[in-house]
Amino acid sequence: MDSIFHEKQEGSLCAQHCLNNLLQGEYFTPVDLSSIAHQLDEEERMRMAEGGMASEEYRTFLQQPSGNMDDSGFFSIQVISNALRVWGLELILFNSREYQSLMINPIKPSFATTRSTGLLYWFNLNSLLTGPELISDTYLALFLAQLQQEGYSIFVIRGNLPECEAEQILGIMRVQQQQRPRLIGEDEAQTIVMNESNNGSQIVYSFPNR
Repeated sequence: MDSIFHEKQEGSLCAQHCLNNLLQGEYFTPVDLSSIAHQLDEEERMRMAEGGMASEEYRTFLQQPSGNMDDSGFFSIQVISNALRVWGLELILFNSREYQSLMINPIKPSFATTRSTGLLYWFNLNSLLTGPELISDTYLALFLAQLQQEGYSIFVIRGNLPECEAEQILGIMRVQQQQRPRLIGEDEAQTIVMNESNNGSQIVYSFPNR
C-alpha cells in the first residue's frame, strides 16, 4: 500500500487531491488550477462580449463571481476536465450515451481483459481517508450505485494514465488489507476509485453536485 500515492485532504482543495490521486503524483497545485480557472473565465467573458459589451447580460456577467473557482479552494468540473486534457485524458459521464457507446463496464472484471499479465485491484482514494482502501468488485458495484442514489456525478476517465510505481508493483504481487482506513474528517470530498492492472489503469471518480 505504501507505493500508492494518496494525497490527504487539505482545506477544500478537493479538485487538486482528485487529480493528483488519479495521476498518482504531485502533478497539480492550487496555482496551476487557478490558472486554468482564470483562462476559462476569460473564454467565457469573450463569448459573452460577442453579444455586445454594452449589453445588460454582459454587465451582469462581469458582476458575478467566477463559476470556475472560489476563495475556499473549490474548482469546477470544467477546470478538472481541462487539467486532464494536458495528459490527453477525457472525462466521460458514467451511463451517458457516449459512455454506453464505448461498450465498457468499470464494475465487471472483464473491463480489464486487455491486461497481459498481473493482478487487478480496485482502490478507493478518497482524500478524507487515512490511506488507500482496497475494495472488491462486488463492493464497487454497490458503492457506485449508492453514489448515484445520493446524487453524485460519476465520471470515467478515457486515455492512458502516466506510469506509476504502484502500477508496476501491483502487477507482480498480491495485496491484502488487514484493516480499512478511517476517515480523517467529516466534510464531503471527492471519491476516486482506481483500477490498477499491469498494463494500464482505468479510473472512476465522483464528487458531490454543486
